[in-house]
Amino acid sequence: MEQSIYLLLDSKGSPIARGKIQGSTSGQFWQLQVEDGKIDEILEHKRLKLLSITDSGPSYEGTIVRSRNDMIQLEVAKLDQDAGDMRKNLRVAVRFKSLIYPLSGSWTGRRPVESNDLSCGGVAFFTDHSLQAGEQLEIVIPVTSEPLVLKCQVLRLRPTERASSVLYAAKFVDMCEDEETVLREAVFNLQLRGRPKAS
Repeated sequence: MEQSIYLLLDSKGSPIARGKIQGSTSGQFWQLQVEDGKIDEILEHKRLKLLSITDSGPSYEGTIVRSRNDMIQLEVAKLDQDAGDMRKNLRVAVRFKSLIYPLSGSWTGRRPVESNDLSCGGVAFFTDHSLQAGEQLEIVIPVTSEPLVLKCQVLRLRPTERASSVLYAAKFVDMCEDEETVLREAVFNLQLRGRPKAS
């Protein structure tokens, strides 16, 4: 059985560390091994939110009961808040160059874009070309373990201070479960890497 890996968030929803479940998750007390040597940072918080990295199951809130070395015991309760919404709203600022391909609209070929941010639910990118809200396209996401080509729909223009190009927000559509898992792992890993180190 694959061990469940959770992203641990503070009360404001900011990612702190990853943790691996040890033993059963059927009761209200969970044993969790904190990865990346971030146990001290975890222990600064009394309550944590837990979002599964490996599946799209529910999210939980946990109160730290005790700790030993890199292990913590949590008293957990399922969160009423929709875990899917929490994942989709977990947005990470990340810059990568990529390409978009039209699925609808009046243009053909491919166009270069540069990302502004990425979440499990969508991407924001800069381009020199004009796109319409509702237009569907494919975008290459190169920051996952294997590059993904994902279908997305342009939602709107976003304000930007860059004069030379336009910033568009787009949501991912028609993703299969494997694509969602790969994307989720990439977003969570980028979130953790991008956190300022505690001094």
